[in-house]
Amino acid sequence: MAVEPLSPKEIEERLSELPGWSLDGDRLTRTYRLGSHFAATALVVHVARIQEELDHHSDLTLGYHSVFLAVNTHSVGGAVTELDFELARRVTDAAPAHGAH
Repeated sequence: MAVEPLSPKEIEERLSELPGWSLDGDRLTRTYRLGSHFAATALVVHVARIQEELDHHSDLTLGYHSVFLAVNTHSVGGAVTELDFELARRVTDAAPAHGAH
C-alpha cells in the first residue's frame, strides 16, 4: 500500500474523530491511563498485535498504570499518513476492553 503524507488540514479533520489523540510535532500521540500495571501490560500486548497486523509500528511506552503511543510513517520522511490514523483508530477501539481511558 502506497502512503502519502497528509496535509495539516487532513490531520486536523482526522484528529477530530479520535478524542484523546493529538499531534505533537510530526507524530500522533496518546497516553492511556489504566487501573493497574497488569492492565497496562495487556494493552501493550494488544497494541503490539495490531501493529504486527498492520506492519506499522509506533513508539510504545509502558508505564506503571499508563501506556504512551507516538506514531508517524518513517517511509515518507516521518510524516503523518492515513496508516498512522488506521493504527490510532484500531488502538482506540481496543483500549476500552482493557479499562483504558
